[in-house]
Amino acid sequence: MPNLLVIILVIAIIILFSSFYMVKQQTIAVIEFFGKYQRVGGAGLNMKIPVFEKVAGRVSLRIQQLDVIVETKTKDDVFVHLKISVQFQIQRDHVYNAYYKLQNPHEQITAFIFDTVRAEVPKMKLDDVFVKKEEIAVAIQRELREAMLKYGYDIVKALVTDIDPDENVKIAMNRINAAEREKTAAQYEGDAQRILIVERAKAEAESKRLQGMGIADQRREIARGLEESVDVLNRVGINSQEASALIIVTQHYDTLQSIGQETNSNLILLPNSPQAGSNMLNEMVASFTAANQIGESMKIQNKKNLDK
Repeated sequence: MPNLLVIILVIAIIILFSSFYMVKQQTIAVIEFFGKYQRVGGAGLNMKIPVFEKVAGRVSLRIQQLDVIVETKTKDDVFVHLKISVQFQIQRDHVYNAYYKLQNPHEQITAFIFDTVRAEVPKMKLDDVFVKKEEIAVAIQRELREAMLKYGYDIVKALVTDIDPDENVKIAMNRINAAEREKTAAQYEGDAQRILIVERAKAEAESKRLQGMGIADQRREIARGLEESVDVLNRVGINSQEASALIIVTQHYDTLQSIGQETNSNLILLPNSPQAGSNMLNEMVASFTAANQIGESMKIQNKKNLDK
């Protein structure tokens, strides 16, 4: 008899404890009565009818994330892998639909993601996929929310977190990018070289102009000095021809002296007799005289032709 009481007491304690169940925060417990949906239990300590009712399952109300990798083809026939991250949450008022109507919600969401991506990406070229990934994410979120809302799933956010083309395509894209940068660099180098050539030509032209001005000034001063020298010699009774001969002889010996002072100068052969300067002057005067005679004769001949 005492043993029976102990057994009854133990059974009663077990039944009492089985009447209570605990639910964590942001979680909903689904209660069934003999296999039929009865109600839901919120967070905290709850009670149920022992034996007749049981906790069939628990549904998390937290935001969950599902990552899906989709392989598809772009408009320019490039195969690309897109990593899609979908954040979803079960609505508290639709726990029944979320728990009973979908056998595997992750597979359902994955199927909709595949369908949407393979409908949107083939309309775009590869470059547009990178630029318009936000549009792809918005389209996924819109399609998923419309399809999953009736099952109690709210699509919080959809993100395209990675776009990975085929390896050969990435190598080709890098080569195109490198070639484009090399082309730009070559253009800049060409522009710099052209500017350098133009500036060098301008500098050389300016140098030649200044050099010409210097030579002209030098010759002008030489002519002025010769003129002054001749005037001085004329004042002391030396005629122009003798003065010119004296100046030429003086310059001749100055030239020889200048050459002798240069140790690394090349050898130059010049007449070095005292009569050399006078001979040079006579030859110059004779040539000038002949030229003047020829000019005068041509003027006379032209005048006769005009008179005829």
